[in-house]
Amino acid sequence: MQTESPSLYNDLDKMATSEILFNMNQEDAKVHLAVAKALNEITLLVDGAVERMKKGGRIFYIGAGTSGRLGILDASEIPPTYGVRDKVIGIIAGGDHAIRNAVENAEDDFDQAWVDLQAYDINENDILVGIAASGRTPYVIGGVRKAKEEGLLTACVVCNSNAKLIPEVEIPIVAEVGPEFVTGSTRMKSGTAQKLVLNMISTAAMIRLGHVKGNKMVDMQLSNEKLVDRGTRMIMDEVSSISYEEAQKLLLQEGSVRKAVDFFNKQK
Repeated sequence: MQTESPSLYNDLDKMATSEILFNMNQEDAKVHLAVAKALNEITLLVDGAVERMKKGGRIFYIGAGTSGRLGILDASEIPPTYGVRDKVIGIIAGGDHAIRNAVENAEDDFDQAWVDLQAYDINENDILVGIAASGRTPYVIGGVRKAKEEGLLTACVVCNSNAKLIPEVEIPIVAEVGPEFVTGSTRMKSGTAQKLVLNMISTAAMIRLGHVKGNKMVDMQLSNEKLVDRGTRMIMDEVSSISYEEAQKLLLQEGSVRKAVDFFNKQK
């Protein structure tokens, strides 16, 4: 497997800091090229996901270790960014405790992912994306296999072209980034590639579902002063005749940029 192949660099422990960083940067430059090769598959997944989400479906990510944490990270950023809850959900082998701590043998349980998914009343309108750099994690393979049998749309994000996960899903997304700078440390290039792919999946889906107008996050949560200021300026961009103070008052009154602009336009 590429993810377990020896690093292209030797004697890392004898390198100067500047040499370590330069070589890491050289390897990182390969990541976006690997992701670019998977754009057709990512497109298929987003289009299929949007179709199901319009019927009430949700995107679920499952993974172990770094892969599981990346899924949870992507999912956790959807509510504040787009103002929707429980539309993108991340699940990690070993449960929430595994977000910060390694849980021994959690990823080796072939049946546990489907058990974990039952807590969400999962159904055929949902989408399951298995994330595994190696593409051989039993927790993930078992989950997507059962989900496919139950009629869910299934996909995977892997970094090996011969991954065992690939034949288990309808849409395999492969970002083959090559050997890691530190041999086998898939938190590096593989993790970066997975993060880029998940960004694409969730962001494109939210745009297609109408949570972006123009280039603005019109449904974002107003959870701090920075976001209130951003939202206020968004309203001013949409309504040229309004002052900053009026826009902010309207934003806080209505709770989102979209609602504030709609309210203003109805009053005209």
